[in-house]
Amino acid sequence: MKGLIGKKLGMASIYDEAGTAVPVTVIEAGPCVVVQRKTNDKEGYSAVQLGFEDQKESRLTKASLGHLKKAGVEAKRILKEFRTEDGEEAIVGDVIDASAFAEVNFVDIVATGKGRGFQGVVKRYDFGGGRASHGGGWIRRTGSIGMCEFPGRVFKGKKMPGHMGSKRVTTQNLKVIQVRPEENLILIKGSVPGANGDIVTIREALKKK
Repeated sequence: MKGLIGKKLGMASIYDEAGTAVPVTVIEAGPCVVVQRKTNDKEGYSAVQLGFEDQKESRLTKASLGHLKKAGVEAKRILKEFRTEDGEEAIVGDVIDASAFAEVNFVDIVATGKGRGFQGVVKRYDFGGGRASHGGGWIRRTGSIGMCEFPGRVFKGKKMPGHMGSKRVTTQNLKVIQVRPEENLILIKGSVPGANGDIVTIREALKKK
């Protein structure tokens, strides 16, 4: 199963064989423990639930503690589910680390993007704004958003100022530069969504093998 929960540690640069500096994002990938195994016979689909990062039992609900103790697993802070294909076996209690990506060249990263607060349309949607001369009095504003007579309202989904960022972002086909199983680190070329310390989901790329 090519899927893990990890934590974004930050960015660095390493040198490749040609001596070129390559910018990389360092991700602490796992170790993750298998908490639950879902099958086609019982749940209707095949998947595994992984747990990441130890947590104090006092900070979990009784339902979560009961779910983890049933599997014989220590308290975990993050639980995420990964779909599996037929024939892929995983036993509850198994530990999966960065070595699972030793032969993977490209990955998809899912994370929550950085929050930018309340922003206008120029920053949020790359609007051009109004003219700066010859009577233009609205350089960084939206412009007309509605009509006078029909339909006489503003359509839903209109691009307007508002809260920017803090949304689930998936970046596809990122190249894996190095895998360091002894340190549980995966070095991925380029940037990855989220701030340093954020939880990320690492999956084998779907569109690029």
